[in-house]
Amino acid sequence: MCDSSKESSIEGLAEARRQIDSIVHKLEKTVHTLESKGEPQRYRSQITLAHRRIKALTIALGLIEKEMKNI
Repeated sequence: MCDSSKESSIEGLAEARRQIDSIVHKLEKTVHTLESKGEPQRYRSQITLAHRRIKALTIALGLIEKEMKNI
């Protein structure tokens, strides 16, 4: 792999990581907001979905980090 190709790969992965970090942060704020509402049980499905998305995105972040180390 040539240097410019490596650079573009690293830049692409770094941008993906930044975007995923942003989404995770927003999801965490959403969970906090929903859990602090008067009847959090009413929002249980949304909270569960947000937690599952956070887990999935955290796995993706780990894979991106691993890939960046291998380049």
